[in-house]
Amino acid sequence: MKAAIRPQSSMSRRSGSFIPDKFRLFLFASPFLVLILLFSYFPLYGWLYSFYNYRPGFPLSETPFVGLQWFKAIFSNPTQTQEVMRVMRNTLAMSTLGILTSVFPVIFAIMLTEIRTTWYKKTVQVLTTLPNFISWVLVYSIAFMMFSVDSGVVNKWMIALGFQETGINYLAQDDHTWLAMTLWGLWKGLGWGAIMYIAAISSIDQEQYDAAKVDGAGRFRMIWHITVPGLMPTYFVLLLLSIANFINNGMEQFFVFQNAINKDHIEVLDLYVYNTGMLGFNFSFATAISMLKSIISIVLLFFANQLSKIVRGESII
Repeated sequence: MKAAIRPQSSMSRRSGSFIPDKFRLFLFASPFLVLILLFSYFPLYGWLYSFYNYRPGFPLSETPFVGLQWFKAIFSNPTQTQEVMRVMRNTLAMSTLGILTSVFPVIFAIMLTEIRTTWYKKTVQVLTTLPNFISWVLVYSIAFMMFSVDSGVVNKWMIALGFQETGINYLAQDDHTWLAMTLWGLWKGLGWGAIMYIAAISSIDQEQYDAAKVDGAGRFRMIWHITVPGLMPTYFVLLLLSIANFINNGMEQFFVFQNAINKDHIEVLDLYVYNTGMLGFNFSFATAISMLKSIISIVLLFFANQLSKIVRGESII
């Protein structure tokens, strides 16, 4: 036992530090723990607002305490319940479409790695990754240039080809809002989402491909029997994380694309909390909705973790 302890002590002395290694690792991690406490746990203090009838401009100490009134209002008021159910419907629909389209980055990564011309592969990868760094405001500007009634490229082409006689305001229609938002999200995140799968493909042992070539396997057979099984662990981990964030759609995309016509189908839970709290000045009710959303997300996370244990024998927590 002494022989096992001496190397650690001597290592600490050689590095000029008298702090044991296990505590040094904790010190290395401490800045990140502080950041998590500041930006993830400290804001939970705001949940207190859901138990008060808060009015902007007044301190919380001068605000009447109402207990669970705002939580009960979600289910006791039929109009309010209908609004929440509408928002939940939009949230679940777009999250489901997001999970169904999560296979596209996998397919794109496989196709990209099969390109033999290096400069062409790099060009395609850069061009498809760049949209991830564009803000949703700029994405909406691009959409406006493409689909505007008077000067939009799509309207000009459709009129020139005879498919329509006058310009149509595609951005102000509510027929395919869920699908349109999913496609814009897919376009923006396709290249970025494929990066992790490309890294997973590069970590697959090349000897497997060489052995498959010796056995006479073609390119498609190698993809199906080597590449796809090699990607499955990465895909399932990301899929489980997506299930845990099932009701966290974010609000930037839907905020810039929303208008009076498509509001019924574009307003997801995060955007509803923003509209209720910041535009409707009902901070307490918006906090109650947000608090319930966080609790449901935690439940989904543990459900996904348990599902991973049952299906794959591995967990993410």
